[in-house]
Amino acid sequence: MSEILLIRHGETTWSASHRHTSYTDLPLTPDGERQARALAPLLAGRHVVRVLSSPRQRATRTADLAGLTVDATDPDLAEWHYGDYEGRTTADIQQERPGWAIWADGGPGGESPAEVGARLDRVLARVTPLLDHGDVALVGHGHSLRVLGARWIGLPPSAGGLLRLDTATLSVLGHEHERRVIRRWNLPAPSPTGPAPDRAARH
Repeated sequence: MSEILLIRHGETTWSASHRHTSYTDLPLTPDGERQARALAPLLAGRHVVRVLSSPRQRATRTADLAGLTVDATDPDLAEWHYGDYEGRTTADIQQERPGWAIWADGGPGGESPAEVGARLDRVLARVTPLLDHGDVALVGHGHSLRVLGARWIGLPPSAGGLLRLDTATLSVLGHEHERRVIRRWNLPAPSPTGPAPDRAARH
């Protein structure tokens, strides 16, 4: 049975410094471009019938470098809107708001977990029928794709907090005995120079 391929964009300057990045439209760094190109072998040979991307250049550029042709950009695949916390790190935010977590609290002036979950449910509703014809690739961002993974298996948006997702990785959603499952998660591209770098907690 066909699968949904989730591709997180490559590194940007803000992801490298752990800054929350939603609507700020940053390009990939040179390392991010190399990461994106390295994804191509993971996607080779798949029968992809539809490629949707976040409108942000870091996502569309990743798709292009990974060898995918974007059929359409979808605003529902944009990153979680962090509101007043755009550009800030979790450590910085927690200095003024101890215990804050995006998964429970959202961002002031931005989106709540329920709002993010609702738009990613719309994405899933649109692409699931396409699986009758082949794989679907969705190119996007760390927090929003983690929510999408959680919603695929029937968990609340907050459960995305349990699904670490690094830059320039492939995750695969599919079925087992007709039940929705996560088949692979956070799979890095093979590195020609050794183990993949640790890109944890970069947004």
